[in-house]
Amino acid sequence: MKDTKFMSAQEKERVLRDWESFLKSGCKKERFTKALYHHLMQNCSFIAHYDIHGFYATYFESGDDTAHFLSQFDASKAQLGHGGVYVPRSIEYGMTYWATGEDYGDINQAMIDVAGRYIPGLVNIAQMEQRAADIEDASLLLAKHGIKLNIDEKGG
Repeated sequence: MKDTKFMSAQEKERVLRDWESFLKSGCKKERFTKALYHHLMQNCSFIAHYDIHGFYATYFESGDDTAHFLSQFDASKAQLGHGGVYVPRSIEYGMTYWATGEDYGDINQAMIDVAGRYIPGLVNIAQMEQRAADIEDASLLLAKHGIKLNIDEKGG
């Protein structure tokens, strides 16, 4: 990692440790640090969503949204980006410069590398949580109209 005008190499290393801790925890809110939030919104092409709480609510309170967020760090979704480097596109802007820029490409590429160890499991959990939430929503809507939903937990 190299020092930049607005972020030292030491700060980059700390954010990278926070990132891994956050992913390893299953994206728990208490592991979503201010330093990580600020890096994501300032240097990874995410918008702020008002504040750290709005950002977390936008991306981590729904399984579909969590999977969408993680796709930005999924190397299997990489496309040729600036400088001839393969990187995933920003989910909010559709660009690749977030991971190839001179100042933050080092940490952002490292974040992609770290995320690769966690994304398959996290996406699987997110999909299961989304399925459960969708079934609950459907059950409540049907119950509103006097219809009881009986489902087979094996997928039916």
